[in-house]
Amino acid sequence: MPDFSLEKLRWNEGYHLVAGIDEAGRGCLAGPVVAAAVILSPDTKIDGLNDSKKLSATRREGLLKEIQAEANAIGVGVCSPAEIDELNILWAAMEAMRRAAAACSPRPDFLLIDGNRSFPDSAWPLETVVKGDQRSLSIAAASIVAKVTRDHMMALLHEEYPAFGWAGNAGYPTAAHYDALHKHGPTPYHRQSFRLSRQS
Repeated sequence: MPDFSLEKLRWNEGYHLVAGIDEAGRGCLAGPVVAAAVILSPDTKIDGLNDSKKLSATRREGLLKEIQAEANAIGVGVCSPAEIDELNILWAAMEAMRRAAAACSPRPDFLLIDGNRSFPDSAWPLETVVKGDQRSLSIAAASIVAKVTRDHMMALLHEEYPAFGWAGNAGYPTAAHYDALHKHGPTPYHRQSFRLSRQS
């Protein structure tokens, strides 16, 4: 289970506003990539806070409300499908993370970033953390904010293009999503740089 071990190292070094950062939607065929940054206090207690992938949608929704109530700051960064096509998905995800950190108020003074890559020329000192959403409570909180925020965005897009089932698949490459692409063709929200047909 995630804890504050990584944050405590930085708090002890004098960094008081440590933000955990994670993203959602990197592997999707459609929709934006969304990143979140969350700054928690050392005394924050949110029961059940964990990697968003290990939680049900209902549990994530409940935890989001707790995170919003308890966090010192939350920032969200989004890169559109067009930006993903322009930058490629890796660098679009990194840019979304940068935007999330910049959107925090107060601004963080240190970043803990899920994964093994970070954006270049960072305005903040940072550490990348492999499986960070399973190790750091701040990153776990960010994973929930990013996932739920993106799911809400895809549910709204589903109303515009219901044939693709985005309220259920969130734009991920399911069989039904591929079938809809074959039948209807891509929408403006599909990532044109991605393979939009099933491999034979």
